[in-house]
Amino acid sequence: MSRPEHEVADIIRRFGENFISIHHPNRHQLRVLRALSMCRTAALGGHKYRCDHCGREHISYNSCRNRHCPKCQITKQAFWVEERLKNAYPVKHYHLVFTVPEALNEICLLDSRWFYNHLFATVWDTLQSFGYSHYSAESGAVCILHTWGQNLSLHPHVHCIVPALGYTVKGSMKQIGRAGKYLYPVTRLSLKFRGRFMAGVKKYLAGKDLLFEYHDHIKKAWNNRWVVYCEPSLGKAEHVVGYLGQYTHRVAISNHRIVDVGDHEVSFRLKDYSDHGRQKTTTLTGEEFLRRLCMHILPSGFVKIRHYGIYSSRFRNTIVKDKNKIVIQQVETTIERINRLIGLDITSCPRCRKGKLILVDIIPRSRSPTFIWLKPLGLQD
Repeated sequence: MSRPEHEVADIIRRFGENFISIHHPNRHQLRVLRALSMCRTAALGGHKYRCDHCGREHISYNSCRNRHCPKCQITKQAFWVEERLKNAYPVKHYHLVFTVPEALNEICLLDSRWFYNHLFATVWDTLQSFGYSHYSAESGAVCILHTWGQNLSLHPHVHCIVPALGYTVKGSMKQIGRAGKYLYPVTRLSLKFRGRFMAGVKKYLAGKDLLFEYHDHIKKAWNNRWVVYCEPSLGKAEHVVGYLGQYTHRVAISNHRIVDVGDHEVSFRLKDYSDHGRQKTTTLTGEEFLRRLCMHILPSGFVKIRHYGIYSSRFRNTIVKDKNKIVIQQVETTIERINRLIGLDITSCPRCRKGKLILVDIIPRSRSPTFIWLKPLGLQD
């Protein structure tokens, strides 16, 4: 894929100062914006290489490695998929998506850490209860949080991959799921999810003495039709993990969706699902773009991919662990692993395509004036 003409980093550098003065983001959001703005620039330092065939020199600047960065996710995603393949159960799986209505967005912004933790807990509580009630077995799930819509609006939802497998009270694994297309009845699943989620929200607001203030939001959310999206069963384990890998390391917007960055506005592509998923272009002011982007910066240390039930580490370490099995793993460097998984040989000369790049120098971090707008807020190196 070719390098995009415009990047999120360009938008941060161009509109960051105005955005900060207008919207006053918190320190964690500022640190993320600063990391994204410096990714693969001289500000983070890098390495100088020389081709052993044509003699050309090449500079590779360091990545920020931030989980919100659109330039740092491809390798992480490939590594994650490979690790999951080692532990995937060889059964069919189901893809479910649990979404909360827009009426709860203001409550989410009160304390996003609590809200997202509650969303995870309710999703698993619902799935777990249906596993016991329908199949008398402990089910499992791999759950991934996304918080955005196509236009960068706040749209919290959890993608779940659920295996057609469960662990019975008698201590044995058994296949679950019937001949039908879906693992559980979607309507009943939606009602259960809504009831348990809203009960937790009202309890939280009551504890903060905010229940009366958000009464209209609660009423509107409760009256909405909650629908848990469910796809028919997927294929083999490798297909399931590959499919799930599409969701694991996505960020709110990729650089390739950005069409234009002007003096005051940003234009980007989106899919309009209300119009059969047609590709369209929308335009926001630079400051509004960054405001929406910051809504999707997760709280510091928050875990957005979680494993439950028979996919949890606790279950694997206590139930399915084989103490007598010795696995001998071949030693593999990160460069070799990237080449094997992605098909990208980062040691190959990009000019002549014949030689190998040899490290000749390490470039220290610079203090570019481009990033000075963050320093008055105490975020200097």
